Amino acid sequence: MMIDRSDEQHDVIRAEVRRLCDKYGNEYWRSLEPNRYPEEFVADLTAQGWLGSLIPEAYGGGGLSLGGASVILEEISASGGNPSACHAQMYVMGTVLRHGSDEQKQHYLPMVADGRKRLQAFGVTEPAAGSNTTAIRTRAERDGDIYRVNGQKIWTSRAEYSDLMVLLARTTPANEVKNRLDGLSVFLIEMRNDDGSLVDGLTINPIDTMMNHNTTEVFFDNVEIPASSLIGTEGQGFRHILGGMNAERILIASECIGDGRFFLERGSDYAREREVFGRPIGQNQGVQFPLAKAHIQVEAANLMRWKAADLYDLGEPHGVEANMAKLLASEASWAAGNAAMDTHGGFGFAAEYDIERKLRETRLYQVAPINNNLILAFVGQKCLDLPKSY
Repeated sequence: MMIDRSDEQHDVIRAEVRRLCDKYGNEYWRSLEPNRYPEEFVADLTAQGWLGSLIPEAYGGGGLSLGGASVILEEISASGGNPSACHAQMYVMGTVLRHGSDEQKQHYLPMVADGRKRLQAFGVTEPAAGSNTTAIRTRAERDGDIYRVNGQKIWTSRAEYSDLMVLLARTTPANEVKNRLDGLSVFLIEMRNDDGSLVDGLTINPIDTMMNHNTTEVFFDNVEIPASSLIGTEGQGFRHILGGMNAERILIASECIGDGRFFLERGSDYAREREVFGRPIGQNQGVQFPLAKAHIQVEAANLMRWKAADLYDLGEPHGVEANMAKLLASEASWAAGNAAMDTHGGFGFAAEYDIERKLRETRLYQVAPINNNLILAFVGQKCLDLPKSY
């Protein structure tokens, strides 16, 4: 059974989000290059309640489904914006909502909903543990009413602009657990003191990248966190974050679908208007066919996005669908971007057309938050009963 979705509700979301995005425009996003954070845009999204959309109404949020939240990010992308500036606040919600204590939710969620606290940091990946999450080495050792955290995280995007972090750390050494999925715990931690400074022992270093993603590496040197920071059951953290990871894949798919819409709109407009040898270039099949094929790919990815989102919102198994949606959408947006670039020719490389900027942004999602090759391995194992390759 599929969930009953209201197209009318989604149309309202699209219209309101696009109205907000139009206040900024592509000139705004261009002005942020190479690495300025879109403080103004994020503040506006928060003030209008969009970043609290997945928080239940009881805690001051919008109470939207994941499908509804995915429409927000899709529309930001389709407008030419970059939702990576804020999407973590949506996808980490699953871990807190499903496994957080009543006290954690009552204390933090209202502050996240109204912007008093920013929950943008998801501390999972490490230099020696990328897709192999269970190989992480960051330790959280219990000492009475506190845990002491030591280690390093990398690709922790927006940590510089976050007050809270959902952190995955090892609480039992790997050589002391029988199942490699055990011994990891997840925490909701405060990153800052009341004056905004980082807590003792926490260091954040920005990483320059080919796109404006505000990503960082984070170091923990005897960072003390209260035992009440633990989300769910100690040692079960990997299982607790899986819902958040699958939500991330679905939301990233929606962003890529929005990117695809952006590229196809820009490419098709240019193909209709640009004339060479006395006729519009869109009349040439060499220009028309790549755009048409990319459109088909985006539409197919969109169907899988909705299948995955519906299953997630129904509480049904959705891991395979979430991964397939992310793979299909990231490849579709890249195809659409390349088609738009070829259609524009030399102008596609000019910053003022925004094709090159958006192409850099959407390329990330073939390797993050999970590499597409690992998705293929996962699908081969889970769907085709092939031998496990990792």
